This record gives sequence, C-alpha cells and structure tokens, in this order.
Amino acid sequence: MDPTSQKTIDFPVPKEKEAKTGIVVVGGGAAGMTAAIAAARRGADVTVVERMARIGKKLLATGNGRCNLTNTNRGIEKYHGANPEFVLGAFGQFHVGETLSFFEELGVEPVVESDGCVYPASGQASSVLDVLRYEMEHLGVAVLCDTPIRRIEKGRKGFGCMSADGGMIRADRVIVAAGGKSSPNLGSNGSGFKIAEALGHTVKTPFPALVQILLDAPFLKRLAGVRIQGRAECRVDNIVAGSERGELLFADYGISGIPILGLSRPVSENAGTGRKLSLHLDLFPDAAPAQVAERIARRIAFNPGKPLDISFIGMLHKRLIGVILEEAGCRNRELACGSLSPGDIHRIAALLKDWPLQCTGVKSWMFSQVTAGGVDVGEVNPRTMESKIVPGIFFAGEVLDIDGDCGGYNLQWAWSSGYVAGISAAK
Repeated sequence: MDPTSQKTIDFPVPKEKEAKTGIVVVGGGAAGMTAAIAAARRGADVTVVERMARIGKKLLATGNGRCNLTNTNRGIEKYHGANPEFVLGAFGQFHVGETLSFFEELGVEPVVESDGCVYPASGQASSVLDVLRYEMEHLGVAVLCDTPIRRIEKGRKGFGCMSADGGMIRADRVIVAAGGKSSPNLGSNGSGFKIAEALGHTVKTPFPALVQILLDAPFLKRLAGVRIQGRAECRVDNIVAGSERGELLFADYGISGIPILGLSRPVSENAGTGRKLSLHLDLFPDAAPAQVAERIARRIAFNPGKPLDISFIGMLHKRLIGVILEEAGCRNRELACGSLSPGDIHRIAALLKDWPLQCTGVKSWMFSQVTAGGVDVGEVNPRTMESKIVPGIFFAGEVLDIDGDCGGYNLQWAWSSGYVAGISAAK
C-alpha cells in the first residue's frame, strides 16, 4: 500500500471508552507493559488496551511459571527472522545489563544460573508481573481490559483505535504490541498482524516456533512419557538445520523437551512443503560409535546367556530397549545375547548414535511458545521501532518478524523493543 494514498479521516465524537491519551499501547504483554512504563516515565499520557480480562497473562506462563527474564549469553545468533540484525537497534539502547537494572529498581532480584538464564529470586513469574503493574499504576498508566482493538485509523490529528464494540480511543501515537499467534488462550490471537496489514504493512507468514514436534513412528504410544538424555539433530532434505542437547521427552504424538523446542523452527517452517524432515537422535553423544559397540560387546561377555532385552537393562531405559532392538532388526528379544553377531552389535550401536525419526510437522498454535514471522522489519525503523509507512505507529515484541531461541531471549526482545518504542513514541 502506498502511504501517500492513505485516506484521511475526521473522527466523530467518540461514545464509549473515550480517552484523551497521548499514547495508546495495543497489547498488555511484556513488550506492551515495558513500552507503557518507558513512555509514562517521559511524561506521556498512556493507555494500555488489552483484549483479555487482565494484562500480563502470558508472562505468568514463561519459564515454567518462574519467568526466564533474559539470558546473559546474548548474541545475534540467538535470533531469527528475515533480518535478525534488526534487534541490534533496540539492544544497543536497552541491553541485558540495563534490563537487569530496570527490574532491580522495580524490586526484582535477578538470579543468574549456569546456562545464563536469569530468573527472579522469588522463583515466581507473578513477582515480575506484580512489580510491572505497580509501576504502571504509580505512573498513572490507564489500563482498559476486555477491549479488543480491531483496527487503527489515521485522522487529521492522530489516530483512532477502534474496539470490537464500536468504541474508539484517540491517540497522538500508537504502539502495537499485540503479540503473535502463539498460545491464543493467553492473549495472542494474530490481531496485531491484521492491524498492521490494514495500515499497509507486509506481514511475513507466521508459523509456530518453540513447539513440540510430530513424528511418524509406530512405537510412540509405547514410549509416551519416556525421558532420556541425548542430542537431537534436525535435517531438512538431509541437510543439518540445527543440533541441540538435553532431555528428550517422548509422547504419543511425537517428541518434546527443551532441545526439541529449539529445533522445531525449521520443521514448522517447512511442514507441508514436500521437503524431507527428520530428527536424528544420539543417545550416547559423548561416545563414538565404536565405543558404544564395545560397551555392548562387553556387557554380552559378562553374561552371554541373558535374554537379549534383559542384557540392555542398566544401559538403556527399559521401555526403550524393545523399540531399539526392533528398529535394529533384532526382533527375537528372548534370544540369548551371546548369539548376537558382530554385525548385529554394530547395527544396534549405529542406531543408538544415529536414530532417524520422520517428522510430519509440529503441534498447533495452542502449544507453541513463540511466533515466527510477523511484521516485515524492513518497514520499521530499528532505532525507534516506528513505522516507515505510517509515522506515529510503533511496533514492539512478537508482532515483528523476530523470534528468539528458548532461554529468555524472546523476553529480552520484548523488554528491549518495548522500551525503545515507548521512549520513541513519547518524544
């Protein structure tokens, strides 16, 4: 859409929910609350408009209820999208250190764990939400809940934010921080994308990220609930797209666990395209295939008369033994383990080091933690978060085509982009 051809509107006198505000923030999540605080601290009159019954609902679910505030292992490689370097504009103004200071001033004592993840000392995400809400109240930020914004219209003087019930809220400037489409039960339903498109912005097709992966395998019900330590590698058309290590959790639909969430992006992005998608599990990532084969042979030598499945108890999860043996072509589990040939041992060891599993996609938006895709960052000023198409409109958080790895990176993007949008809109 050509911004020069955008229609100018004279707004009628608003009826319900009239509010003479300098800045309206659409969305009361992490980015929206930070934007509101940053703008209000600079003297702006701020109204946060939230479609849910209360603000910050999704924040309560982060970090398994502990709220992974950020991660000290920051790096551009932790972010994704058409142009991940876009994040540098916000991070240069509000980085990890400033984030920690911001929350310390609000009363949250940060605890840095060995992996760089930062949590509140209370261990409660509610602590983070409570101090943010208190600061907003202290600064006089108005909050309108149960108020979905359907569109934003530009008038001769500022903007009109049109709610679902026909009400309209005036604003000199608007910050769109409505989130993506992940976890719609917690607030994000894609409405921010519709608002952006109606304003003339391009939205890169959204897809779920940080989500469980669906597998095509006949043994999933037998393994549901099994947890193992290992390494998982994602391949697209046999080309490695990522590798993660940690606890893997089997389910009747496929597989989960933090490493799997981290590998779900390429699977989700390419699902339904006809490309070959696979996971390759390494159950002994610290050993070479020959070493694993040697371990198996040594176990057999201790007691060659043991039934095959019994001989692997203590080396593999009991519910995993039968599946591995069958996948390696050893279907007679009652056979004495001493009867295994060197070739049998080699096949079992090779499978334990590289177990290929076919992926069929990922679970739905309801289960994803973050949205990949979103408003094209090429249409947004990285130093201010202001729209290049409609001056006076700002974007922050997940609504933009930026998504981070698991481990606090997405919240850091929310804090940083929200802060920059807030101070820029208040200038």
